[in-house]
Amino acid sequence: MKAIGFTEHLPINNPRSLFEFQTPLPEPRPHDLLVKVTAVAVNPVDTYVRKGGRGKLKSPKIIGYDACGTVTKVGTAVSLFHPGDRVFYAGSILRPGSNSEYQLVDERIVGHAPHTLSDAQAAAMPLTSLTAYEALFEQLGIDRRPQKNAGKTILIINGAGGVGSVATQLARLAGLTVIATASRPAGVKWTKEHGAHFVVNHHQDLVKQVHARGYQYVDYVLGLSSIDDHWQEMCQLIKPNGAISSITENRRPINLRLLTKKRAHFAWEWMYTKSYYSTPDMVTQHQILDRVAQLLDERVLTCTLSKELIPLNAANLRKAHQLVEGGHMIGKVAIAGWE
Repeated sequence: MKAIGFTEHLPINNPRSLFEFQTPLPEPRPHDLLVKVTAVAVNPVDTYVRKGGRGKLKSPKIIGYDACGTVTKVGTAVSLFHPGDRVFYAGSILRPGSNSEYQLVDERIVGHAPHTLSDAQAAAMPLTSLTAYEALFEQLGIDRRPQKNAGKTILIINGAGGVGSVATQLARLAGLTVIATASRPAGVKWTKEHGAHFVVNHHQDLVKQVHARGYQYVDYVLGLSSIDDHWQEMCQLIKPNGAISSITENRRPINLRLLTKKRAHFAWEWMYTKSYYSTPDMVTQHQILDRVAQLLDERVLTCTLSKELIPLNAANLRKAHQLVEGGHMIGKVAIAGWE
C-alpha cells in the first residue's frame, strides 16, 4: 500500500520532510479495524512529532491523527463495526498513523462517520471533538444539561483554533456563557460564528478584559494555548471552587499554590491517554464520536473544516503541515482523495 512518512526531522519546505513510499498491508489484531483511508486532517501534534526528534530513522515513520475511511476487514473480537462501515477517528500515537492508504485502529476509539459530512469534513472533527468533549465534561466536570449551567461562565483561551472551535460550540450547547479569545479580526469573526458570547484578545490583559464584560470570576477555564503565558491570569479569574483544564504543557514550573485559597481544581487533558494506556474506559471515545456524529448530522454542531486540499499526496500533506506550523490557522485543514 502507499504511505507518506519521514526518516529525518526536517523543515517542512524540504521535500524529504514527508515523502511517499510503499509498505505491506497490515493484518488486524483482535480488536482492530482495517480502514481504507479516504481523507485525513492535520493537527499541531502532527507537526510536533514530525519535526521534534533527532537522528535518522531506519524505516519511515507514518503519522496522522485524524481520518475518515471505510472498514475493509475486522479482527476476531470486533463487535462495534462491520466491513463497509464508514468511520472517523483520531487513532493512537503508539501506532502507525493515518497518512497511508490503509490503517489499523482499535474499534474502541472509532466512531461511525457523520452521514451529512464529506470525507474531508468528517476527517477534520475527531481529534478536536474528543479533546474538547473530554476537557469539558470529564476533566472540568461540566454537566451536559443546559438547565444545570444557568448563570455559569467559561473562559476558553484560543477559541479560533481547532479544539477551541468545537469547545465553544459544546460549551454553549451545555448552557454556559462562553468568553473565548481570539486576536485577529478573522479569528474574532470565526469565534463568534461558532457560539462565543464574548471575544477577548489573548495578547492583551485577560483579567481586565473579562472584568470589563461584567465578570469578576469565571466558573471554568479551558486553556488551549501557552499555559505559561496565561497561568497567572487563569488563576486570578477562576471562581472559588472552580476548575481549570489545559491541553498545552508547561515549559516552566506552574505555581499550583495560586489555587489553594480558592480550592480550585486543575487537570490536564490529553486525548491519547485512553489508547496510550488501554484504560478500562477506552470505549468512551467510540461513544463520544458517535454522539458528535449525531450532533453534526442534526446540524446542532458545525463542522470546523476551513481548508481542503486535493489530492492526498506528499506535496499537499507538506502544504497542510506548513499551514498549521504558521500559527495562524483558523479551524482545520484536511486532505482528501488518494492520487
